[in-house]
Amino acid sequence: MAILFQKEVPEKGSYDIVVAGGGVAGAAAALAGARAGKTVLLLEKSTMLGGLATLGLINYFVPMCNGRGVQIIKGMAEEFLRLSIKNGYDTLPEEWRDGEPTEPTNVRYVTKYSATIFALELLNLLHNEGVDVLFDTVVAEPVMDGAACKGVICENKSGLEFYAAKMLVDATGDADLLYRAGVPTVQGRNFHTYVAHGANLQSCKLAVDTENIAKLYVQYSGGGASLYGDRHPEGMAYYTGTSSEDVNTYFVRNQIECLQKIEGDERTSRDITVLPGMAQFRTTRRIDGDYTLKNSDMFRHFDDSIAAVNDFDRRDFLYEVPYRTMIKSGYPNLITAGRTVAGEEYAWDILRVIPPAILTGQAAGNAAALAIDEGCGIDAVPVAKLQKILADQNVMIHFDDALINWDADPGRVDDNGHF
Repeated sequence: MAILFQKEVPEKGSYDIVVAGGGVAGAAAALAGARAGKTVLLLEKSTMLGGLATLGLINYFVPMCNGRGVQIIKGMAEEFLRLSIKNGYDTLPEEWRDGEPTEPTNVRYVTKYSATIFALELLNLLHNEGVDVLFDTVVAEPVMDGAACKGVICENKSGLEFYAAKMLVDATGDADLLYRAGVPTVQGRNFHTYVAHGANLQSCKLAVDTENIAKLYVQYSGGGASLYGDRHPEGMAYYTGTSSEDVNTYFVRNQIECLQKIEGDERTSRDITVLPGMAQFRTTRRIDGDYTLKNSDMFRHFDDSIAAVNDFDRRDFLYEVPYRTMIKSGYPNLITAGRTVAGEEYAWDILRVIPPAILTGQAAGNAAALAIDEGCGIDAVPVAKLQKILADQNVMIHFDDALINWDADPGRVDDNGHF
């Protein structure tokens, strides 16, 4: 059964660029667009910026180097990392505290940070750069004219509203805007993983003894599956993360399981201080882009690369991100950024984490602005011009072949940046 729903929706504004989703990719896209002189509206369904990196409690900048002391990921990822620890705690290794080390090191460029302070910093930065941020606003439907998107219908406390745009960036993390606009997408899967933050008497004592507030926090879990699916309950279906039923099943299971795991503890000895404000899914749905990055693309150069990135888990593994992973030809004003960029299997993991997500956001915002300036579709942007813009913003477009190690060690890194 279905019903026909019709309603006149007021147009509340018109912008050069509308960005759907205020995670780190969306924040980067909005910032890049504003710095390029465009009017930008950032729509965020929650009440804070940062997405998984803040609201989702995944407060960890994964390695931004090759594991031998060479920084690969720069640009806005570097700017955001430094912003995240400007007024909050960090776990930055001493080797990287003052920038790239002068000597080779196996210690990687990583840090934890205060999720809430980082969210405040992001808002302050975007506000000062002239980005209009609209919180508590869900992007409901794109308004299409053939394959072109005229703008988006949103819903918030004011009801339904329409915002027109010349260019739109889908940074929802789930490709919601693209999917509803008819852009081809690919469904992913997610494991039974859930992490909350809290403190106990031991961590409180450690924080006081070391005079370091970073030592205060401990993690409490619901589902305990790893990023690679280890410990996913046998027989439990994977989460898609793209239906209401699926999302709610995830929350109900995990919150009850989280409670069950602390039952029997001395109740005055610990507290769970914050639950994740969004599902901690990583790979829900992505664009079926003009190119899909593969794990076998390691050490491969692309003519249309918009950034070089490193593997967060394996030393020496380097990739370039083709612009084609962010677009689908035939859709002239829609582009995506963040964990919805086209990658398959482990390459999707490479692209979805915080630093590469920021770089694809930076590229998307600049591409949208460039398309407006050139009077062309987002799928016809002169990539050489985009590359120059990004290189001038300190993004490494192509990695140096001298860094290639075909015998790269696939060993994993711990939370302190050591192998």
